[in-house]
Amino acid sequence: MNHELKKYFIIAGEPSGDLHGSKLIKAIKEINPNTSFIGHGGNKMVGEGLKLIEHIDRLSIMGFIEVIKHLPRLKKLLKNTVDLIKKSKPNRIILIDYPGFNLRLAKKIKSLGIPITYFILPQAWAWKEKRVEDIKNLIDQPISIFPFEAEWFKSKNLDVIYAGHPFMDLEHINESAKSFFSRHSLNVNEPILTLLPGSRQQEIDKHWPIFLKTVKIIKKKVEKLQIIVGKSSNISISNCPKDFRIEKNARKAIIAGTAALASSGTTNLECAIENTPLVVCYKLNFPSWIIAKLFVKIKYSSIVNIMLDKKVVNEFLQDKMEPNLLSEEIIDLLNTESRGRQKMLNEFNNIKKMLGDSGVFLRIAELILKRT
Repeated sequence: MNHELKKYFIIAGEPSGDLHGSKLIKAIKEINPNTSFIGHGGNKMVGEGLKLIEHIDRLSIMGFIEVIKHLPRLKKLLKNTVDLIKKSKPNRIILIDYPGFNLRLAKKIKSLGIPITYFILPQAWAWKEKRVEDIKNLIDQPISIFPFEAEWFKSKNLDVIYAGHPFMDLEHINESAKSFFSRHSLNVNEPILTLLPGSRQQEIDKHWPIFLKTVKIIKKKVEKLQIIVGKSSNISISNCPKDFRIEKNARKAIIAGTAALASSGTTNLECAIENTPLVVCYKLNFPSWIIAKLFVKIKYSSIVNIMLDKKVVNEFLQDKMEPNLLSEEIIDLLNTESRGRQKMLNEFNNIKKMLGDSGVFLRIAELILKRT
């Protein structure tokens, strides 16, 4: 391998991208320590040696109306990023998810001729199919994280690499179950409901009041219910009841849960991998919801249902995200004898079979280094 310093410009715009980005940086450095990283990301990427330009806390925006509000700032950031890439002359650019920004950036820097890896591709199979052409024209190394996605892109004459799903590389948890339960004063013999309200502040603002009302209803019917909240460090939750336990590592909260109430997102897949039955919900601003209904062309919101192409977990979106409906569903899943729960757990086994083996980040790191 060539031992001259390899410089990468890397961009993640959300907490999940920060996690995957940090693992990718670590894997690349394991194979070739003579590498440096500059770009946008979060604390986890900084922990692995990223020279940070813009923090994800200022990048993570969800919904059409919200993006429009922040457009002037994002445009300025785009211009600054292009200037910085010109100045720093990286050997390769690594884009992680965050397609609204990353694809625009790829267009702006095409003339520079710097090769681009795109890891966690835009979900063109869900909406904005025209992005397939952008990926063909702009990205020299597209890397998919779902087998069905790789097949879909192939049907559009775009060869993408599938090296397995990042969640198959989840590291061993650095805490015993005994320590976790005593740290949170939880009783291992009583039911635990894990709340996963979202990883963006605007999701919390929309979801949290509904989560609180839902828990209130469930507590009347489920004795000795314990509540643990998987909370991202980049969000704040106000008026959190004193008996709710807060856990910064969402995966630990998921593993401990008897069942989970989760906003639609990457945690849904983590619940499936960790065998925690869940109910999925999501609420957008009304104009954003109307636009989504017009343009999104998939039957389901949760990746668990999308992967299996059938309704395995119940989705309560927009007006259906209603405490009475949510609580009824969760009460059934908290019952360890219920048929609905068993059926869901059986389907989770099929999900795990689809996701491939561990070693994903090292495989992707090797692919990137080979092309740099």
